[in-house]
Amino acid sequence: MLNLEGIGIIKNETYDNKVYYSANTKHPFSKPLVMLFSTRADVVVDVTVKPNVWEEYVRSVKNYLDCLIVTNRLPGQEGVDLLIVGDDKTKKLTHWAEVVEKKEGKPLNYVIMSRDDFQYRLNVKDRFVSEVLEMSILEKIDPDGILNRR
Repeated sequence: MLNLEGIGIIKNETYDNKVYYSANTKHPFSKPLVMLFSTRADVVVDVTVKPNVWEEYVRSVKNYLDCLIVTNRLPGQEGVDLLIVGDDKTKKLTHWAEVVEKKEGKPLNYVIMSRDDFQYRLNVKDRFVSEVLEMSILEKIDPDGILNRR
C-alpha cells in the first residue's frame, strides 16, 4: 500500500486512529486500472477524441510562451515534468505552472527559463537541456521552431 501511495495511485486518510485508503481518480493510470481489473461488462472505454489538453492549457499564456516540453517522467525518476521557455518577467508563467499542477492533481517539477538562456544552452549543448530532450517527451509546443534551430 505504501508503494501505491508513494506513486500517487492511492491516497489515505486517518480518522479515529484508523487509516482509510481510496483510489486517486485524478492519477493518469486510474482509468486504465479500472478497465484492467473490472469484471463488469458495462465498463466502457472512453474513446472520444479530445483536443490536446496541453494546447488548451497554454492558450492563456501563449503570448508569453516560446516553447514548452512536457516529459513523461515517472514517479521517483530524476528530471523535470515541464521545461517552460518564455518571458516570465510578470510571473504569469510561474502562476500558470502552479495552476497546471492543480489541474493535473500532482506536484510537477518544472523549470522556467528565458528564450535567450534556452538558446544559449542549446548552442553549448548544456547537460541539463540535453537530458530533458533525451527523455520520453509527451508533448512539444514550439510555435517559433526554436528547437529546430539547434
